[in-house]
Amino acid sequence: MADDAHPDPDPLDGAYDYRQVAVEDLPDAPNPTRAKREVDEAVGGTTFGYNVFVAEPGEKLPWGYHYHPDHEEVLHVLEGELRVETAEGERRVEAGEVLFVPPNHPQKAVAVGDSPARVIAVGAPKDSDGAVIVEPCAACGEETGREFDSVEEEGVTVYVLSCAGCGAETDRLRPGPGE
Repeated sequence: MADDAHPDPDPLDGAYDYRQVAVEDLPDAPNPTRAKREVDEAVGGTTFGYNVFVAEPGEKLPWGYHYHPDHEEVLHVLEGELRVETAEGERRVEAGEVLFVPPNHPQKAVAVGDSPARVIAVGAPKDSDGAVIVEPCAACGEETGREFDSVEEEGVTVYVLSCAGCGAETDRLRPGPGE
Protein backbone atom coordinates (compact mmCIF):
# COMPACT_ATOMS: atom_id res chain seq x y z
CA MET A 1 0.00 0.00 0.00
CA ALA A 2 1.28 3.49 -0.83
CA ASP A 3 1.70 6.31 1.67
CA ASP A 4 -1.28 8.38 2.86
CA ALA A 5 -0.74 11.21 0.36
CA HIS A 6 -3.67 12.20 -1.81
CA PRO A 7 -3.57 10.90 -5.38
CA ASP A 8 -2.12 13.07 -8.11
CA PRO A 9 -4.72 15.75 -8.98
CA ASP A 10 -4.18 15.27 -12.75
CA PRO A 11 -6.30 12.23 -13.72
CA LEU A 12 -4.66 11.92 -17.14
CA ASP A 13 -0.96 11.88 -16.28
CA GLY A 14 -0.79 8.19 -15.36
CA ALA A 15 0.12 8.62 -11.66
CA TYR A 16 -2.54 6.45 -10.01
CA ASP A 17 -2.86 5.05 -6.50
CA TYR A 18 -5.72 2.54 -6.45
CA ARG A 19 -5.85 0.38 -3.31
CA GLN A 20 -7.60 -2.95 -2.79
CA VAL A 21 -8.00 -5.14 0.27
CA ALA A 22 -9.90 -8.26 1.24
CA VAL A 23 -12.13 -7.28 4.17
CA GLU A 24 -11.87 -10.73 5.77
CA ASP A 25 -8.06 -10.42 5.84
CA LEU A 26 -8.10 -7.17 7.86
CA PRO A 27 -7.30 -7.29 11.58
CA ASP A 28 -10.14 -6.99 14.05
CA ALA A 29 -10.29 -3.64 15.87
CA PRO A 30 -11.22 -3.25 19.56
CA ASN A 31 -15.03 -3.09 19.82
CA PRO A 32 -17.98 -4.76 21.59
CA THR A 33 -18.97 -6.90 18.56
CA ARG A 34 -17.77 -10.19 17.13
CA ALA A 35 -15.78 -8.30 14.47
CA LYS A 36 -14.95 -4.79 13.30
CA ARG A 37 -12.84 -4.32 10.19
CA GLU A 38 -11.55 -0.77 9.61
CA VAL A 39 -11.50 -0.62 5.82
CA ASP A 40 -10.78 3.12 5.64
CA GLU A 41 -7.59 2.64 7.66
CA ALA A 42 -6.49 -0.28 5.49
CA VAL A 43 -6.84 1.61 2.21
CA GLY A 44 -5.57 4.94 3.56
CA GLY A 45 -8.92 6.72 3.30
CA THR A 46 -8.57 10.26 4.63
CA THR A 47 -11.99 11.88 4.18
CA PHE A 48 -14.43 9.12 5.19
CA GLY A 49 -14.72 6.33 7.72
CA TYR A 50 -15.69 2.84 6.50
CA ASN A 51 -16.12 -0.05 8.92
CA VAL A 52 -17.58 -3.52 8.52
CA PHE A 53 -19.15 -4.99 11.66
CA VAL A 54 -20.41 -8.46 12.49
CA ALA A 55 -22.52 -8.36 15.65
CA GLU A 56 -24.22 -11.19 17.50
CA PRO A 57 -27.77 -10.52 18.71
CA GLY A 58 -27.55 -8.21 21.74
CA GLU A 59 -24.18 -6.67 20.79
CA LYS A 60 -24.04 -2.89 20.26
CA LEU A 61 -22.05 -1.30 17.47
CA PRO A 62 -19.83 0.18 18.53
CA TRP A 63 -20.66 2.59 21.39
CA GLY A 64 -23.69 3.21 23.56
CA TYR A 65 -26.24 5.98 22.97
CA HIS A 66 -24.14 8.67 21.27
CA TYR A 67 -23.99 11.36 18.63
CA HIS A 68 -21.36 12.83 16.32
CA PRO A 69 -21.31 16.66 16.45
CA ASP A 70 -19.88 17.23 12.95
CA HIS A 71 -20.07 13.81 11.31
CA GLU A 72 -22.84 12.13 9.35
CA GLU A 73 -23.18 8.37 9.24
CA VAL A 74 -24.86 5.69 7.16
CA LEU A 75 -25.61 2.23 8.59
CA HIS A 76 -26.14 -0.32 5.79
CA VAL A 77 -27.41 -3.69 7.02
CA LEU A 78 -26.23 -6.46 4.71
CA GLU A 79 -27.44 -9.39 6.85
CA GLY A 80 -29.49 -9.66 10.02
CA GLU A 81 -31.25 -6.77 11.72
CA LEU A 82 -30.51 -3.75 13.92
CA ARG A 83 -32.64 -2.05 16.54
CA VAL A 84 -31.61 1.60 16.57
CA GLU A 85 -32.65 3.80 19.47
CA THR A 86 -33.04 7.41 18.32
CA ALA A 87 -34.31 10.66 19.84
CA GLU A 88 -37.58 10.00 17.95
CA GLY A 89 -37.99 6.42 19.17
CA GLU A 90 -36.90 2.97 18.08
CA ARG A 91 -36.27 1.98 14.48
CA ARG A 92 -35.70 -1.45 12.96
CA VAL A 93 -33.22 -1.65 10.10
CA GLU A 94 -33.31 -4.95 8.23
CA ALA A 95 -31.04 -6.56 5.66
CA GLY A 96 -31.02 -4.48 2.49
CA GLU A 97 -31.92 -1.26 4.31
CA VAL A 98 -29.89 1.84 5.11
CA LEU A 99 -30.31 4.32 7.96
CA PHE A 100 -28.83 7.82 7.52
CA VAL A 101 -27.87 9.56 10.78
CA PRO A 102 -27.20 13.33 10.42
CA PRO A 103 -24.75 15.17 12.71
CA ASN A 104 -26.03 15.84 16.24
CA HIS A 105 -28.61 13.04 16.04
CA PRO A 106 -28.20 10.57 18.93
CA GLN A 107 -28.47 6.85 18.26
CA LYS A 108 -27.57 3.44 19.61
CA ALA A 109 -27.52 0.42 17.29
CA VAL A 110 -27.89 -3.12 18.65
CA ALA A 111 -28.03 -6.35 16.65
CA VAL A 112 -31.33 -8.20 17.16
CA GLY A 113 -33.00 -11.33 15.85
CA ASP A 114 -31.81 -14.91 15.62
CA SER A 115 -28.68 -14.41 13.51
CA PRO A 116 -25.66 -12.10 13.44
CA ALA A 117 -25.95 -8.70 11.78
CA ARG A 118 -23.39 -7.76 9.14
CA VAL A 119 -23.30 -3.97 8.83
CA ILE A 120 -21.30 -1.41 6.88
CA ALA A 121 -20.94 1.90 8.72
CA VAL A 122 -19.75 4.85 6.63
CA GLY A 123 -19.15 8.31 8.07
CA ALA A 124 -17.77 11.66 6.95
CA PRO A 125 -15.91 13.81 7.40
CA LYS A 126 -13.48 11.33 8.90
CA ASP A 127 -11.59 13.90 10.97
CA SER A 128 -14.85 14.80 12.74
CA ASP A 129 -16.01 11.35 13.84
CA GLY A 130 -15.60 11.97 17.57
CA ALA A 131 -18.57 10.57 19.46
CA VAL A 132 -20.30 12.09 22.46
CA ILE A 133 -21.79 9.42 24.73
CA VAL A 134 -25.09 10.49 26.32
CA GLU A 135 -25.65 7.59 28.70
CA PRO A 136 -25.49 7.93 32.47
CA CYS A 137 -22.27 6.78 34.12
CA ALA A 138 -22.92 3.85 36.47
CA ALA A 139 -20.48 5.30 39.02
CA CYS A 140 -21.57 8.95 39.25
CA GLY A 141 -25.00 8.86 37.59
CA GLU A 142 -24.22 11.84 35.35
CA GLU A 143 -24.64 11.88 31.57
CA THR A 144 -21.07 12.60 30.54
CA GLY A 145 -18.82 11.96 27.61
CA ARG A 146 -16.37 9.10 27.54
CA GLU A 147 -12.63 9.29 27.25
CA PHE A 148 -10.56 6.34 26.16
CA ASP A 149 -7.03 5.11 26.42
CA SER A 150 -5.44 2.44 24.30
CA VAL A 151 -3.58 -0.16 26.37
CA GLU A 152 -1.87 -3.47 25.64
CA GLU A 153 -3.12 -6.54 27.52
CA GLU A 154 -1.50 -9.89 26.74
CA GLY A 155 -0.31 -8.57 23.37
CA VAL A 156 -3.75 -7.27 22.36
CA THR A 157 -4.79 -3.63 22.01
CA VAL A 158 -7.70 -2.79 24.33
CA TYR A 159 -9.64 0.49 24.49
CA VAL A 160 -10.46 1.46 28.07
CA LEU A 161 -13.40 3.86 28.24
CA SER A 162 -13.91 6.07 31.27
CA CYS A 163 -16.40 8.69 32.41
CA ALA A 164 -15.25 12.20 31.48
CA GLY A 165 -16.81 13.48 34.71
CA CYS A 166 -15.64 11.16 37.47
CA GLY A 167 -12.97 9.08 35.70
CA ALA A 168 -14.58 5.71 36.50
CA GLU A 169 -13.98 2.95 33.96
CA THR A 170 -17.16 2.33 31.97
CA ASP A 171 -16.12 -0.29 29.41
CA ARG A 172 -13.22 -2.26 27.91
CA LEU A 173 -13.32 -2.90 24.20
CA ARG A 174 -11.23 -5.74 22.83
CA PRO A 175 -10.99 -7.22 19.38
CA GLY A 176 -13.79 -9.72 18.96
CA PRO A 177 -13.32 -13.41 18.32
CA GLY A 178 -13.50 -12.70 14.58
CA GLU A 179 -15.54 -14.51 12.01
